[in-house]
Amino acid sequence: MRLKFIKPMEPEIVEQPPKGDGWSHEVKFDGYRTQVIKDADGVRFFTKNGFDWTAKYRPLAMEAAAIEAESFIIEGETIVTNEAGLSDFHALRSAITRRPQELYLVVFDLLHLNDYDLREMVLKDRRNILQALIPAGGHIQFSEALPGTGDAVYHLACEAGLEGIVSKRQDSVYRSGSTMNWRKIKCYVEKEMDIIGVKRETGKPAMVLMADQGRYMGGAFVPFKADKRQALWALAEAKCGAPPPNGLAKEKAQWLKPGLVGRVKFLKGEKKLRHASLKDFRDND
Repeated sequence: MRLKFIKPMEPEIVEQPPKGDGWSHEVKFDGYRTQVIKDADGVRFFTKNGFDWTAKYRPLAMEAAAIEAESFIIEGETIVTNEAGLSDFHALRSAITRRPQELYLVVFDLLHLNDYDLREMVLKDRRNILQALIPAGGHIQFSEALPGTGDAVYHLACEAGLEGIVSKRQDSVYRSGSTMNWRKIKCYVEKEMDIIGVKRETGKPAMVLMADQGRYMGGAFVPFKADKRQALWALAEAKCGAPPPNGLAKEKAQWLKPGLVGRVKFLKGEKKLRHASLKDFRDND
């Protein structure tokens, strides 16, 4: 029987880990979601959107072919690690094209095994079967659940420099698409960036617009109390009058001349600022 790609089940991003005992918590690896299918036609690797990337993942495909099962559909994340042993998304693209032997596949779910569709089986049981399938010591590795409460696991993950965690309801069945039975909780980072604009519209929260080394990063909320907020607006007013940056002419904002720097807290691993807030600011002039 030829098995077909199954649209992935995807976690919702939330702010806090879930509470209670019915959850397992795994590291959120920073890589490409991958589905591996083995059947009578051999092994095939698919991206999150169903594109066949078997040729790009040749060393992993050879390892997957040796897993002792006639057929399976396994889900995981293809990653490459940096010197600290953490998954490194920015190095992943070049590793795929130049050093595919350095890729790892961290597997976390099993949807099909030897002609049986396992999607109605609860997550805990699917993962137990998967763990028994995966040999130790290779480049295909099982994603272990981390012991402890969601809060404790999340805190430790962020302290260790990880991108975040994924919490999954242990009694959940597999359903393609977005679900609150799986939840992604990302860590925050803080960084200094240039404040290049301000947005103050009646009835909307005030925001500063940020750039990092000349690249527009998006907006951050201004959570300050009145006196500190007034100090920020005074500095901004003194720098008003800069032309809008390329591509941002439609933004309803006051654009600032260089010199105002802000420390911003935002979700790790995003190309633009998400869930961002301004923590402090200073005038470099």
